[in-house]
Order: sequence, then C-alpha cells, then structure tokens
Amino acid sequence: MFDTCADPKTLEGLSWLLCYLTTGKHMMFYGSFFVVIALMVIVAPVALAFGFGGAIAARSPFAPLRWFGKLYTSMVRGIPDIVFFLFVPVAMDQGLEYLRYLYKCPHDGTPVWANNEFTVCAAAKLPLSSTPQIWHEVYGFSLAVIAFAVVFGAFAANVLYGAMNAVPRAQLETAEAYGMSPAQVRRRVLIPQMWTYALPGLSNLWLILVKATPLLFLLGVEDVVYWARELGATKSQLYDYPHPDWRFWYVLVLLVFYLSMTKVSEIVLGRISARLSRGQATMAGEQQRKAAA
Repeated sequence: MFDTCADPKTLEGLSWLLCYLTTGKHMMFYGSFFVVIALMVIVAPVALAFGFGGAIAARSPFAPLRWFGKLYTSMVRGIPDIVFFLFVPVAMDQGLEYLRYLYKCPHDGTPVWANNEFTVCAAAKLPLSSTPQIWHEVYGFSLAVIAFAVVFGAFAANVLYGAMNAVPRAQLETAEAYGMSPAQVRRRVLIPQMWTYALPGLSNLWLILVKATPLLFLLGVEDVVYWARELGATKSQLYDYPHPDWRFWYVLVLLVFYLSMTKVSEIVLGRISARLSRGQATMAGEQQRKAAA
C-alpha cells in the first residue's frame, strides 16, 4: 500500500509491521468483518419473515397449510444445522443450474447426474465463467443468506408460535366481541401483543446467529475465520512477510470482535425489551410500573 513497502526484505521493526498489516490480503481480512456484519443484518429480517410465515401457517385453520408450517419447524429443528447449511446452497445451486440447463443446453441424451457428479453445459453455469469475480462472491453470499434464513427461520417460527399462544385469549375474544374479523384480530391485537413474549427467544436466536457466522467458512465464503487461519499460519521465507505461527493473535482479534458484538447486541435488545414491556401485563411491565410509582 505504501511506497516504502515495495521491498519487504529491507524493512524491520514498526515499518515491517505497518507494511505487513496493510497488505492486500489484510485488507480483505478487514473487509471480511463487514461481510459477517452484513450477513447478520440481512439474515435477521429474512429469517424473521420465514419464521413469521411458519408461525402463521402452523396456526392456520386450513389443515394442509397447518401441517406444512409444523413440518417446516419440526424438520429443520430436528436435523443438525450444519446439514442444512451444506444442503441448501448445493440444492439451490444445482436446482437453478438445472432450470437453465433445460432451455440453454443441447439435449443430446447425456444425463445431468452421472457418476455422482452434476454436469451441465457452460451456458447453464451460474454465474457464468466469464462473469466478474465479484458476482461469484455475491452469488455465494446470497446462497449462504438463504441457508441461514431457512435454519433460523424455523427456530424463529417456533418462538413466534409460542408467543402467539401466550397472548391472553381474553384479549382476542374481546376483539372478536367488538366485531373484528379474524384477520383484524390477528393484525391489530395478536401480532402487536406477541412481541413482548417473543423477544426473549428472538434475542437468544440473534446471539446464536452471531456465534454461527463462522460457518460461512464451510459455505465457501472467505470470512474472518478463513482469513485468520490463512494469515496467521506459519509463513516461510518464500513469502514476502515470513513469520511464525501467529494464529493465536488472529483468533484473539476474532474473540474481541464477537464479544463486542454480543455486548452491543445485549444493550440494544435490552432497550427494545424495555420499550415493548411498557404498559404490558408482564413481569417486566410490572417492574416498570413499580419503579415509576
């Protein structure tokens, strides 16, 4: 990055360290922290939407929809998360490429799946080999977002389903007595009331999501764990900046990062909880009323 870093072998001390920490790979390492934050910021609302849909489906009077909602939550919660993290991106990738294969590739009788391999013509590849590298990374990141959303959406659905059941039935009956339709009761009474009961469970899910972001490494995304292992490993004299095994220090940086994320999350979630509990007939609401008295 700096002109003085042109020949690393002539550097020593602080100059060597400054040049080492500003190499291109280190810039990608710093950028990977924003990738992790972007994953959490994007996955949270998408997973919440999945969860909300699953919870509404599980409460539906229409039996097939109700079965689908319960099957979604039970299946995802009952299968190890890592299976879905690995299965969903592969299944979606092959599914999209197969759809492109149907109208972009010549059908000469060659099977798409053969010898445990999935093979399509170059025109059906997604993204195309000629596509800039940035779009390959965006595509892989998008598949990772969907995989995380499917898994955490199932857990969110279970939390929201329980929160909806926790809303006092008397409030719903009162709304019905005033002539509200089922849709109005759900929109004006059930959903606004349920957030107080859902927030503790959703808070735990958010913190679990924060801890699960290193699984990006398994999905082929070059995240903080990938770069910490890559940069911290021993580098011989063949490299511009040789050094011993420094993985401890890189992992220590990740430790500080995740602890900081957890602390900030606890502060924000605490304020949201206090806001939602105001005026509610819950333990937190009672504590607020007593404090204000």
